[in-house]
Amino acid sequence: MPEPRPLALITGASRGIGLELAHEFARHGYDLVVNAEDAAVEEAATALRTHGGEVIAVRTDLATEEGVAQLAGAIPRPLDAAALNAGVGQGGAFLDAPVADQLRVVDVDVRSVVHLAHLVLSDMKERRHGKLLLTSSIASTMPGPGQPVYNAAKSFVQSLAEALADELRDTGVTVTSLMPGPTNTDFFRRAGLEGTLIARSATDDPAKVAAQGYAALEKGRTTVVGGSPMVKAQALVNGLLPDQVKAAAHRVFTKVPR
Repeated sequence: MPEPRPLALITGASRGIGLELAHEFARHGYDLVVNAEDAAVEEAATALRTHGGEVIAVRTDLATEEGVAQLAGAIPRPLDAAALNAGVGQGGAFLDAPVADQLRVVDVDVRSVVHLAHLVLSDMKERRHGKLLLTSSIASTMPGPGQPVYNAAKSFVQSLAEALADELRDTGVTVTSLMPGPTNTDFFRRAGLEGTLIARSATDDPAKVAAQGYAALEKGRTTVVGGSPMVKAQALVNGLLPDQVKAAAHRVFTKVPR
């Protein structure tokens, strides 16, 4: 019997960076389990099957424990790789949005990442084999007036990824964080940030960002800044600027025009 193809899990895979990550894995010979909360995940799965591998689509909401459990239960065999990419944003000042909307950002961007990472890494560590990619953001390097919970959530993910990479050294398991800058996806519309300077600066191609993330994952790198040289330069500058300066700049870029 031939050995099965390697298997990868990708969340948030119906569009944007997640969909492009799924294409990267499929092109490199992986079978896939792809997840999103919307019906577009079925259309994505159809496109991904053109690469020749098996694709299981799981439509479920990762903001709930039941959704995470449903996704975990649909994985047919041990994972060789996983990309926890699902995320949501919430534009506007902290007190201008209902707390339920802010907590949904925490549930998707933080809670589901912790839950799924624990499930995925427990098995990988036991088998001493596997690669995990967490989609962080350049937003993790700065306070986020105009989308404060999202930036804080991505700071959490970035810190978690780097800590896990250290804890799992010498186990055969690697953890990589992908830090995109503003990218041409549906994120800004869904977050209510259309028309802002940050949305208008979203020039990076999600396929390019995904390719950079996949390459870093395969090499076992801890962190990769995804996008253009300008984004990489911004990451370097953000490491030097005071938080107050970065917060003031971020407030300008996320101001919703009236």
